[in-house]
Formats: sequence, structure tokens, C-alpha cells
Amino acid sequence: MIKEKEQDVLEIAGEQFSSRLILGTARYPNPLIMTAALEASGTQMVTLSIRRHDVTDSFGESILNIIRRGSYRLLPNTAGCFTAKEAVLTAELAREALETNWIKLEIIGDDETLFPDVVELLSAAQDLVNRGFVVLPYCNDDPITCRKLEDIGCSVVMPLAAPIGSGAGIRNAYNIQIIRETVRIPVIIDAGIGTASDAALAMELGADAVLLNTAISCAEHPVMMAESMKLAVQAGRLAYKAGRIPKRLYAERSSPMTGLIRHEIEN
Repeated sequence: MIKEKEQDVLEIAGEQFSSRLILGTARYPNPLIMTAALEASGTQMVTLSIRRHDVTDSFGESILNIIRRGSYRLLPNTAGCFTAKEAVLTAELAREALETNWIKLEIIGDDETLFPDVVELLSAAQDLVNRGFVVLPYCNDDPITCRKLEDIGCSVVMPLAAPIGSGAGIRNAYNIQIIRETVRIPVIIDAGIGTASDAALAMELGADAVLLNTAISCAEHPVMMAESMKLAVQAGRLAYKAGRIPKRLYAERSSPMTGLIRHEIEN
């Protein structure tokens, strides 16, 4: 059992989180299921698309009200932006409306792949850091891009595991490992997680956290999947810290040969 003072926490821009699972809020069947899933997941941070919601709505069952009631750290995002100019404007609107300087920076290159536009991403990241934002950028699983984002002053890097909403899992484990070894800021796997084993693998590779949405919101039983993701992230993190044994091509005995009955008869 980990003692209270030895708890393994995720720290971003001076804030600490005991949960290493971050959730989105899109595509849930209804607000009640979303609320139950957020609670079951144990998440402490929830991301919200500014371009798709009325963030000024103070009445009714808006997603924003649900997030605020749950005391989650709100992470507005720039989903749907195609240029640095659009992303910076969206971030400024979020800061004014929600009174937070935290922003998940997303700039996609096209509607088919939803892959990040690296040139626009780096430009927007630099501008937002200069404007005093805590920037959490969604990016390709490219160690060079991640290193550049760190140098700019981003608080984390968020490489994709696979295309957004694909559920394909970790497509390039080697790149994730290289990113973890290359940057000193937290690495959060964002996009492509499909099931609990994907989340566990991401954490075993050294990721500091996992951000996902579709894997839970579109599951047959979202609340059950949310709990499984919570446990998978915890298990993966513990396995990473424990240190796995090396992989071998051939078997290696786990018990000594001395003292065996056959050994005694032959001698």
C-alpha cells in the first residue's frame, strides 16, 4: 500500500492530480451517463470543446454545468481549428468566458485523418505561451515535434496513439518510448485508445497520463468502461514503476536445478 505522503501524483504547471486519466465530454448517450462515467473513472480533469458548446450558459443541464458541479479541472480545447489564428482566438475566448488560462491546443490538418498540422501547431503554441497560457498541445507521435513544443514552453506534450476516434490503440510504441526519454515534461497519450489494455500499455511505456473520450462515451456500457480505464491506468503506472523483466527469445528457468530428485539420483 502506498502511504499518503508517497502518493504518485501527476503535476502540471504547479497543480497536482492523483488521477492520471483525463476524459472528454463528447458523444455520450445523455448527460446522466456522462456524469456517472466521469465519477466512475476517478478523473479530476475534463476537456471541453469551446467551438461546440455555449460556454456562457449558466442554466439547465449544460455540459459545462455538469463539469463545474463535479469540481473537475476544466480543460477547454481548440478542437475544430485549422489555423494558428483560429486556435489563438478560441483560446482567448475560453480564457475570457471560463476564467482559465489552461488550454488544450488542437490544430488539425484535414477532416479525413484529423492529424495535427505541425507548422500551425508550433506557431500557435509559441503565441499562446507568450500570452501567458498553460498549453497542452495535441501532436503527432514525433519525438522532434515534442522536443520543439517543450522548448517553446508547453507544460506537457500529448502525442497521439492512433487517429482520433479510431480505437486502434498504440500504433508506434517505439516512438512513445523515445518521446518519454526525450522530453522532461509530462507525456500524455491523446487519441486512439480503444480499450483498457491500450491504456495500460500506454502507461507501461512511460506515459504520465492518458486522455480519451470515444473509448468510453461510445462503449456499449460507458460507465463500466470508465471504471475499467481507471483501473488500467493505475495498473499500467504501477507496472512501469515496478520495472518489467527483459524480453527474451528463449526460456529462462525461474527455479534452480540443485535439489531436484533427478539430479540427486544421477549423483
